[in-house]
Amino acid sequence: MTKTILITGSTDGIGLETAKLLAAANHNVLLHGRSEAKLSAAEKEVRAQGGTGTVETFNADLSSLSDVDALADAVSERHQNLDVLINNAGVFRVEPSVGANGLDLRFMVNTIAPYRLTIKLLPIIGSNGRIVNLSSAAQAPVDPNALAGKAALDHGTAYAQSKLGLTMWSNDLARQLGPDGPVVVAVNPGSFLGTKMVKEAYGSSGNDIGIGAGILARAALSEEFADASGRYYDNDSGRFASPHPDALDERKNTAIVGVIEAAIEAIAN
Repeated sequence: MTKTILITGSTDGIGLETAKLLAAANHNVLLHGRSEAKLSAAEKEVRAQGGTGTVETFNADLSSLSDVDALADAVSERHQNLDVLINNAGVFRVEPSVGANGLDLRFMVNTIAPYRLTIKLLPIIGSNGRIVNLSSAAQAPVDPNALAGKAALDHGTAYAQSKLGLTMWSNDLARQLGPDGPVVVAVNPGSFLGTKMVKEAYGSSGNDIGIGAGILARAALSEEFADASGRYYDNDSGRFASPHPDALDERKNTAIVGVIEAAIEAIAN
């Protein structure tokens, strides 16, 4: 059955390769990026896969809450149903590291924006839908003050905390939605894959990004993820595994979601 799938950050790297896999399998692919030129180039690459599904593009800067909201509204206006949301977009090394809204851009793009986008798109994600969140093997205890924009962190620390924050809200949302809601799963696509982020951060060409694209496509479509809500898949070990212990603590997960929602409210007001 043809599915409609939105992939954030899909103009290059793992996101683009995942889009190409899904398009080749005849699914409708919704591409997201923050550059019209890159979106146009990505659209051509995805269409070249020859699938029978449709390809659409959406421009939004995930460091801006208003852009996140506009993206959700645009997708909802065009589609009554979204089968899969893949929150793939992420940043590691950015200068300056603080956005116009006062928040650390690593937290804003990697943790807060995907949360906001997911919540706003939930009305069109059916009970059989899936929300696939791109986590990481790099996970570190989240400093609530840093998440709220009240403390500064270096690139690596902010990235690791932002990815644990993403995993924590994934687990909290899975708990809230329960067995009758869409699947919410966090996935480490593989360490040191050859993305632009890895090259910028470590100066390494990295491993084949197809490793990451393959697991994201599986998480979006395969039966092995049909009952995986609230779980964490570690592609380095090729199995479901335990994330950082904080993500298994319901109280801590709920507290982090509270900080995220407070940050969103502060921006919105």
